[in-house]
Amino acid sequence: MIDILEKGCFAVNRLLEYLLFGLGFSMAVLVAVQVFCRYVLNASLFWSEELARYMLVWLSFLGAAVAYYRNLHPGVDVFTSRISKKKQRLAKLLVHCSSMVLAVVMIISGVQFAWFVRLQISPALGISKWIILGVIPLAGVIILAYGLLFFLQVLCGEDR
Repeated sequence: MIDILEKGCFAVNRLLEYLLFGLGFSMAVLVAVQVFCRYVLNASLFWSEELARYMLVWLSFLGAAVAYYRNLHPGVDVFTSRISKKKQRLAKLLVHCSSMVLAVVMIISGVQFAWFVRLQISPALGISKWIILGVIPLAGVIILAYGLLFFLQVLCGEDR
């Protein structure tokens, strides 16, 4: 079971990394074009700021999932490096349990929030706001899957 979960998480993370690169690059190009249009052509792209803001929201939440997968989240290495291996293992289990609890909160609250704003339309782009905020529960599901994988790996002695 761990192998299937590991392969699935690897594939999802790889896809996310490509998506994040595309989002980041597109956002940079969009902002550069907006600056050019505003200061050189003296004409503004009225929708560009809103789109860049929404791209940043997606970039942030999906980036948090990738950071967790790559073990780049803030850790407690200063504390855990001073304790025994058995306690380090327990600390890792606690960290992954806490991450899974946070992911469940993201899923539940994200779904509730996206449902709450489902009828609101963004002013410049004219899209439903649930599309923008749907990334919160999506990132929660991904983080939950990663957390489950890491928890099982630590539990089975396949420490990352």
